[in-house]
Amino acid sequence: MPHSSDAVEVHKHPGTLPRFWGRNAVFIANLLSLFFGNKQETEKLRDEVGALETYGGRLVPIIDILFTGGKNLLMLEREADGRLLKYFRDELGLGLPEMELLTHEEFTGGNDTAPRRRRILDHIRNHPAAWMDGFVTEERLVQTAELTAKQLISTLEGSKRGNNKLLLHRHLQAEGLPCFDTLLAEKPSDVPHFLADLRKAGYGRAVIKAQIGASGVGMIRMETASPAKIPDYLFHEGPCMVEGWLDDSVPGVELLGSPSVQMFVHDQRLHLYDITAQFLNADSVHEGNQSPPPYLDGLPEITEALLYQAEVAGRWLHGLGYRGTASADFHVVRRNGVPETRLCEINARVTGATYPAVLARRFAPEGAWLMRNVRFPEPRASDAVLRELDRTATLYRPGCDRGILPVNVNTNGQGLVTKAQLLALGKNPRDVASVVDLIRRHPSIKWNYDRD
Repeated sequence: MPHSSDAVEVHKHPGTLPRFWGRNAVFIANLLSLFFGNKQETEKLRDEVGALETYGGRLVPIIDILFTGGKNLLMLEREADGRLLKYFRDELGLGLPEMELLTHEEFTGGNDTAPRRRRILDHIRNHPAAWMDGFVTEERLVQTAELTAKQLISTLEGSKRGNNKLLLHRHLQAEGLPCFDTLLAEKPSDVPHFLADLRKAGYGRAVIKAQIGASGVGMIRMETASPAKIPDYLFHEGPCMVEGWLDDSVPGVELLGSPSVQMFVHDQRLHLYDITAQFLNADSVHEGNQSPPPYLDGLPEITEALLYQAEVAGRWLHGLGYRGTASADFHVVRRNGVPETRLCEINARVTGATYPAVLARRFAPEGAWLMRNVRFPEPRASDAVLRELDRTATLYRPGCDRGILPVNVNTNGQGLVTKAQLLALGKNPRDVASVVDLIRRHPSIKWNYDRD
């Protein structure tokens, strides 16, 4: 079995961007492939998030930062917003990749000799980029790379195994790192018995995790005294993990937060380039991030534990053959006054924290930032979103001490913005809080915080 790599150089510089790839690439935004063929999980994510195809737009401002070797090609499932493209290029001075449409259906289905599919493959094959990457490296991406004579950034095995929560759990155990109390359910009928065991051990809640999951899909939290129905799709990859949930309901435990370490796995190097705090809703679904995490102030022992455990996980990813950006998500509590840090999972891909971390460290190195997913009560044109930010003097421009940088917009069938990912930048947390407060108090801009 692949193991952690001792040969890789480790660079721990939170707040500073690493040297990313000195390559150019074709990046296929295969967001709907996140579950490696688990169609029920895919449909569950589509149902919960809506307009999932528009999330690929978050890649637009960062692709030329991640791949610095020349002309890049980004294959999107939905066309990027033109007003945002102009803002990225003309006002932020960002390089933008060439963009082409490739729907999930065109990518995964159909005959490779069909006219539209053949034209897409020819375009990729003739593009000067030598490399190919995607959100995940799954079978269709491997086939596409072979058909177009491109070299994959990551291996299929490295990508799939690197996103497997059970394999990570076993590796952490082997390394002697702290883990959650975990039982393995072979089938749904095992879960009630394990919940009873956890309840006897003092847990009021538990979480059931599929081996492969993302954005809250593949994970169910429930009361140990009230087992709920467990869907079969959680067992698509094999046994599920049933974990005791550590929170304030456990005697002596105080929840501090859910930080995340942003990393980049290079062929010879591992970079840990940012530490963020995650905003999670009641179901532990990601809603945004901020850096630095406010609850780490004055607790250097937790920061040290985060970086050490992230290094162990990053070496493991490297040994599996995974290459690229990733996020290591943690759970930090204080039990009877003593801090405890546990690595929950690794998301081995460009994640919801990658976009803000890369852009924030590009424009505000060593500064502070906060990114939230927001939903507007009424759909609006993207012009209106940027115009209101500009009119309230909160739209970020290079050289400003603070401001809000719209990373992406999610649109409905009429092309109107229903959601957006907004990144607040500043020299310090106080600057960030002030710019967010300024726009939140303005009567012309209303939103609610939403899931990723």
